[in-house]
Amino acid sequence: MDYVVKFTWDNEAGVWIATSDDIPGLVLESGSFDALLERTRFAVPELLELNSDNNAPLSLTFKSERHERIVL
Repeated sequence: MDYVVKFTWDNEAGVWIATSDDIPGLVLESGSFDALLERTRFAVPELLELNSDNNAPLSLTFKSERHERIVL
């Protein structure tokens, strides 16, 4: 099964936040994109195991968003 994980930059807090509509309970944050990616790779299988009995192979798709305001 393919799961989509969204990484969003929170400019005020200075962190990346990982969430997913497909994975109940997934909310992680980190100041580093790469660190958050690693944390997410470990957390997703654990969350899915807690939420279902399906042990089928899974595929993760990571999407990231970062919006910045620039004043001219």
